[in-house]
Amino acid sequence: MSAALSPSPSQKIRRKISTRRPRAGSSLPPFHSQETHDSALQSIRSFLKGRTSYDAFPVSFRLIVLDTKLNVMKALQCLLLNGVVSAPLWNSETSRFAGMLTVLDIIHLIQYYYNLASYEDAAADVENFKLESLRDIEKKLGVDTPPLASEHPSNSLWDASKALMMTHARRLPLLDFDSETGHAQIVSVLTQYRLLKFISINCTKEIQQLHMSLRKLNIGTYVAREPGADPPDSKNPYYPIATASLSTPVFDVVHMFSERSISAVPIIDDDGIVVNLYETVDVITLVRLGAYQNLDLTISQALNQRSPDFPGVVICTASDSLGTLLQLLKKRRVHRLVVVEGEEEERRGGKKGRLLGIITLSDVLRYVIGVPKATHPPGSLTSVPSTAEEILKASSSDISRSLGVDDTIAEAPPAES
Repeated sequence: MSAALSPSPSQKIRRKISTRRPRAGSSLPPFHSQETHDSALQSIRSFLKGRTSYDAFPVSFRLIVLDTKLNVMKALQCLLLNGVVSAPLWNSETSRFAGMLTVLDIIHLIQYYYNLASYEDAAADVENFKLESLRDIEKKLGVDTPPLASEHPSNSLWDASKALMMTHARRLPLLDFDSETGHAQIVSVLTQYRLLKFISINCTKEIQQLHMSLRKLNIGTYVAREPGADPPDSKNPYYPIATASLSTPVFDVVHMFSERSISAVPIIDDDGIVVNLYETVDVITLVRLGAYQNLDLTISQALNQRSPDFPGVVICTASDSLGTLLQLLKKRRVHRLVVVEGEEEERRGGKKGRLLGIITLSDVLRYVIGVPKATHPPGSLTSVPSTAEEILKASSSDISRSLGVDDTIAEAPPAES
């Protein structure tokens, strides 16, 4: 007699608990197209329209406000002691916002006295020079007067972004108004860096879709030449970018700062290889050390007096993506990137590490919000295949590399004089 196939009532059946295996992730790379890029860009713009400047405030921050009656040297000392490079100005007589004090204002002042007065007269005058007189210096030099633009902190970040771009300002004061007296109150200052970092932190998914190269998107200013072709400006083979060498006198660079309203100049060698960057804050270091009476010293000598905590030069190639740049802003404070030639340009007759362009935060923000820019002169180099994936895998310490060695966004050490 065969055994029964069905269990007896006294037998218990142990059933195996079924478990659902997790689905394996796709090994295919994400699909990138012009449509995905444009869609991500529109999402970021919608995000800015739905957020206010209040939302971009850091958890803790300091606000330095300077009275226009304050002496320039005391105001500069206040900036240096607090580790800032700009501050809102306040007219105590009229109880009104009076603009911004920036490093470029000090550059204009140095150029004015260096050209028109002896050191003894300048030193005596500067000791009594008031902040309210800076606008007179700008008129005498023939440079543009900084705009008095401001925004209410409850307005959208989209409105603040447009205000930054339309006024060509790097920072935007945020003013509130007393409902009873109507008097203005300076709440904070929104900078381009703070705004772009806010985007990079809160739009992670979108910036991963911004895969197109910086050069293809025409973000930045690029050298207007083809390999072997004569440049439009024979005196500057890297036209329209202002450049200098380690032997260039500091005052020549100060003149570039003031005349062009720029804040940094790439330092290159005889082959055009980028070896360093000289910034307006470096001139302020000379002023702090009392060396402003001798701006005939070379860039090489001035770099020896640079603060040891200088973060270095951040470089990239034209093939790096916009998404990579925005992700970099989450890791470190970046105000500009120097674009150098990479391996692809080298194969086409270029030289790896040679100056190709410069990208500022203004260029990035202008593209993100869709403000048109002037077309660069024809003949600039085209984009090359992206190499940005490497930096996405790197840690913060891995970002620091030597100039001309890596094709992705990297930090270069100060050049040795």
